[in-house]
Amino acid sequence: MDLWDLDAIELLGPSLLSVGGDGIGRFRFIAVEGHIDWKAEEGPDSAVNFTWEGTDDGDPVSGRGWMRIDDDGSLRGRIYFHLGDNSGFRAVRTI
Repeated sequence: MDLWDLDAIELLGPSLLSVGGDGIGRFRFIAVEGHIDWKAEEGPDSAVNFTWEGTDDGDPVSGRGWMRIDDDGSLRGRIYFHLGDNSGFRAVRTI
């Protein structure tokens, strides 16, 4: 992630981004856990836009973001907290 270092990102354990084919996903990093509602966009960028809601150290949070598959097969995007921070991210398949 652009905004936080690895020690922060994995504060409570390994970070996670899981996206299913049904338009639903989930993620975890630092003390943030959330559920994703995503929709694929038609067009040359093949971006997936999403909204999310969850908790940050137990407090309710929400936001939006986007992601797309990069040339190297990783998932790249940006996550936005409503009225707060935003950060680019890169996720790689581990399974």
